[in-house]
Amino acid sequence: MLPSCSKCGKPYPLTGTPYQCECGGVYDYLDFPAFRPNDIDPVEHSLWKYRPSFGLEDDYPNITLGEGNTPLVEAKYDSQDVWLKLEYLNPTGSYKDRGSALLTHFLVSRGVKEAVEDSSGNAGASFAAYAARAGIQANIFIPSSASGPKRDQIVAYGAHVNLVPGPRVEATRAVKKEIGKGQTYASHAYMPFGLIGIATIAYEILEQMGYKAPGTVVAPLGHGGLIYGLMHGFKALRKAAVVKTEPFYVGLQAEGCAPVFNSFINHEMTLREPIESDTIAEGVRVSHPIRGEAILRELANGRGNILAINDLHLKSAYEEIARKGFFVEPTSALVWAALPELIDWVPKPVVLILTGSGYKTQF
Repeated sequence: MLPSCSKCGKPYPLTGTPYQCECGGVYDYLDFPAFRPNDIDPVEHSLWKYRPSFGLEDDYPNITLGEGNTPLVEAKYDSQDVWLKLEYLNPTGSYKDRGSALLTHFLVSRGVKEAVEDSSGNAGASFAAYAARAGIQANIFIPSSASGPKRDQIVAYGAHVNLVPGPRVEATRAVKKEIGKGQTYASHAYMPFGLIGIATIAYEILEQMGYKAPGTVVAPLGHGGLIYGLMHGFKALRKAAVVKTEPFYVGLQAEGCAPVFNSFINHEMTLREPIESDTIAEGVRVSHPIRGEAILRELANGRGNILAINDLHLKSAYEEIARKGFFVEPTSALVWAALPELIDWVPKPVVLILTGSGYKTQF
């Protein structure tokens, strides 16, 4: 099953690897692959146990490093129960591995041997690892301010690192110059194929909670692929009649870069030109979120909320959640920082997505 342009409806071409439609629209799964609960592989322990639900039209082998199957752990916040989905325990230390596995599978199916990607760090490290696994030469563009451990990780996988001065958006501008020279753009933000992998977080949560959907799912929001992939996943579960209702979704941004939040609180369906400043939550320092407007449309009927967290509060949350045994990077700690504003009124149970490992952080 191939995606279509969300603007003009034109299907993704049967050859080539365009990251964007000719009309300028973004590709998306307007009809997401159906969830097939009876076809889950009981022997497979990675996210590929859900392969029959991926809508793949090829027989190419799985590209895997053992991603998925991350723990769901109960914790206490202010005497109330919350559940933590430990996505930072994926092979490269972030949830991005789920999307990278499916994106790389697609690139292999199209015969790609070399590709470029831009990232604040985690997506670049993840793609570099999966590209190495698949025999693809990766060229990663990251801001020069990206954490040192993330840069070291990308280099270790054999990818070429391009450090770009300035804010995160400059890395995107730099990589697009390479695209103009004919390079394949393996964008975790633009390319929709990774959404299928991210949707498996929803499938796993359902299984781990005894086939009962959570009341609320809370996650960081940068380009929006995580929240949007979760929405796709729970929607597929509802359409398959596995759950009756979807969770309430909460996306979190940093006050220093909060374009989706600003549109949400003003009841707007388009993103304003953002004001970007520094934040320790580098994973959500994204001034032009590719899935931002799609998320706003999904939340227009009251199915969720967007919050912006200040760095002072975030740093306290980062330290507090570590003292509970969860060593995550500041971007992940956004979910813990948001609890004072959420815990008393959102539907229960509450699941927090911990996205990236604290070993990637360097203050």
